[in-house]
Amino acid sequence: MDTIIVFILFFSSLLFSIYHDISIIYSLLLGLLGFSLLSLRRGYTLTNLFNMMMIGSKKSLIVIKIFVLIGAITAVWRASGTISFIVYYAIAFVSAKYFILSAFLLCCLVSFLLGTSFGTVGTIGVVLMVLAKGGNVDINMTAGAIIAGAYFGDRCSPMSSSANLIASLTDTKLYININNMMKTSILPFILSIIGYTYLSNANPLSFYDTQMTDEILKSFDISIITLFPAAIILLLAAFRIDVKLSMGISILSGILIGLFVQHLSFSQMATYIMTGYTMEHGGFFANIIQGGGLYSMLKVALIVLISSSYSGIFEGTGLLQPIEQFFERLSEKISVYPTTILSSIATAAFSCNQTLAVMLTHQFAYKIYEKKQRNKYQLALDMENTVILLSAVIPWNIAGAVPAAALATDSAFIPYAFYLFLVPLVNLSFSYKVNTSTTNSNTTSK
Repeated sequence: MDTIIVFILFFSSLLFSIYHDISIIYSLLLGLLGFSLLSLRRGYTLTNLFNMMMIGSKKSLIVIKIFVLIGAITAVWRASGTISFIVYYAIAFVSAKYFILSAFLLCCLVSFLLGTSFGTVGTIGVVLMVLAKGGNVDINMTAGAIIAGAYFGDRCSPMSSSANLIASLTDTKLYININNMMKTSILPFILSIIGYTYLSNANPLSFYDTQMTDEILKSFDISIITLFPAAIILLLAAFRIDVKLSMGISILSGILIGLFVQHLSFSQMATYIMTGYTMEHGGFFANIIQGGGLYSMLKVALIVLISSSYSGIFEGTGLLQPIEQFFERLSEKISVYPTTILSSIATAAFSCNQTLAVMLTHQFAYKIYEKKQRNKYQLALDMENTVILLSAVIPWNIAGAVPAAALATDSAFIPYAFYLFLVPLVNLSFSYKVNTSTTNSNTTSK
């Protein structure tokens, strides 16, 4: 009973934080205190709990390193003109007739380059939403296409923190996971294109304002060299170079472009890397382009560290053992992948954030996959195809709530975020066919 009370209080505090726009770090710390007290009551010592937290936190160390690089690279790309180049030419290639489709495809591209859904929504996503509002395009359809495209890269970019987190948790190689994700997303991607083409035909862009592109030209030199920091990421990814090294080279090249092309001082670049990029003059694009930096990743890093501590406590104390046993029994009835879908929905709904949902889903799933003799790459792939995307379609989960708020919309975008639910559904269909085929084969052999 005491466990249920703590879970209810934790979940309520998360919902309260999201509703009142308070950082969920406070709720996570409150929950950590609650579960720690619960563990002490069950006979564990403070030393035991500390060791459990440390074991859990070690799982996230590789991701923390990635966060440091992401913080630096997002500021450097802003200062060097890389993001401005992408936004400028992205807007230029937007099709008025197929605007919603263009929004989806552009956000797929940008999110793959940036590796972050929030960063994609906060830059090109906001720009596209402004164009949609001015051009009388349905806002919810546009937001759905933007957020779906933003999670394309959040799922499979080599710079994605979630992709690196899952690779770390499952002890798998990042580029093998990415290759597997690309294969399983082909059909959902094609179906999404068909869906957004249909929506685009009924919602063409009726008006186009060039004010933003003019502002970019006045503020940045967007010659082709400014794209180099992004191009180097793609080039080195093709050769499967360690993502930390490729990000480091990208940062160095971006600093040089900032110094010699955008004519910034070294002290300016250093400040931007630490606290985030800002422009001296105001304007709509100036407000969008600002941000990034190491400081911007502090909150995210804390969420990951605290969530990892939860994972350590839950695994060490067995507090979630009844739930683990429930999902294990469920997997015997409905198979492994459908169980992973249901567990990811439950964890995303309960935890209200993607990171803790990933941690909990892994804890519920890895024993099942070992028992069923599914390899670790299958576990990594199934998590990428479920919890990473489904977190964004839970209305109160910050994975979808924050991007929606940035686009000045609400959960009404969810029905139009085709890619987010097509990936798990299409793969569920293939999973069902494989299981049926296996069952029929076993029956015949008997």
